[in-house]
Amino acid sequence: MRCLVIEDEVETARFICKGLREAGYTVTSSAHGLEGLDLATGADWDIILVDRMLPGAVDGLAIIGKLRSLGKQTPVIILSALTSIEQRVGGLRGGADDYLSKPFAFSELLARMEALLRRVAPESEGTQLQVADLCLDLRTMRVSRDGRPITLQPREFRLLAYLMRHTGQVVTRTMLLEAVWDYHFDPQTNVIDVQISRLRTKIDRDFAPLLIHTLRGVGYSLAVQVPAGDG
Repeated sequence: MRCLVIEDEVETARFICKGLREAGYTVTSSAHGLEGLDLATGADWDIILVDRMLPGAVDGLAIIGKLRSLGKQTPVIILSALTSIEQRVGGLRGGADDYLSKPFAFSELLARMEALLRRVAPESEGTQLQVADLCLDLRTMRVSRDGRPITLQPREFRLLAYLMRHTGQVVTRTMLLEAVWDYHFDPQTNVIDVQISRLRTKIDRDFAPLLIHTLRGVGYSLAVQVPAGDG
């Protein structure tokens, strides 16, 4: 999930970005209104967090207003020390989807983000993905196998959804880096291997048949039948 954070308080921004990256989000940050506006309108984001008060001629409400005037329905949460009812109502009526008052607990911010993302999960491809007894709901972000719920972090969910959309196919490291991590280069780390291992533990360890397969030197596959060359 790609998240844009527009926040001018250095420590607050660092706190938010660190927590989101640990939760599996790909995060871009800006500390200035004009730069934040350019980033918000110049790319596609899964969700945007914006401070209401920002340095420069553009504040958080102006950024949201511009987004909505362009027809962009990206979920936006306002983060602000302005906490009166009138200010919160003004933010929501100005186009924000949610309004979180400072100071806040990161766990609450993450829960609100997840709720918004569930609400806007894509419908065009259908909301349910299923392979054997493994089920994934794009709208609610719920995963289960054999009827038993499985808890995934956002990155794990995104990785599993990508594998399930390509059931029976071999997906390469490059494909995963671009689709799940938004990398267009190989960072030369074992990040994919680590995430696949964690996902396999949750999806396959207590179930049969095994669904996640490694094809050495080629990539990965999610399939009921073991692909040729599985390692």
